[in-house]
Amino acid sequence: MGRRSILVATGWVATAAVATLIGLGAIRLVGESITGTPGGVRSEAEIERALASPEPTPTGTTGVAPGTTSAAPSASSGVRRVFATVGGTAVAECGPDGVRLVSWAPAQGYRVRDVDRGPDDDVEVTFEGSTGEHELKVRCIGSEPVAVTDD
Repeated sequence: MGRRSILVATGWVATAAVATLIGLGAIRLVGESITGTPGGVRSEAEIERALASPEPTPTGTTGVAPGTTSAAPSASSGVRRVFATVGGTAVAECGPDGVRLVSWAPAQGYRVRDVDRGPDDDVEVTFEGSTGEHELKVRCIGSEPVAVTDD
């Protein structure tokens, strides 16, 4: 092999190494926006807290996400809790007038068939889908909402 071929091969290897280092540096600089979940991965407890806390409501809107139904906010909010079934999720809270559903949303492939939002002694939401009906009934025990079986 001639001297010229060795120089060409060495130049090619050096160029490839520099290009690789530049690429790795760019990925590190950009970080998680390319390779990971924005904001990191959340734990189940963090998700429950986020679902249970009220969303900020911009002026002039209801603060309800598309596909979600919400009852009017009460003046005295109590303890809130998230409940989940195969058919969907709901958030309930206990207050001086009893329990009320704050919000509810059907799971994919389900729809809300019936809602009793309260405030009352108990509230319920029924989700209907291909696997049947899934009813969620909530009552206050003490000052905390608790899911109960139908009477």
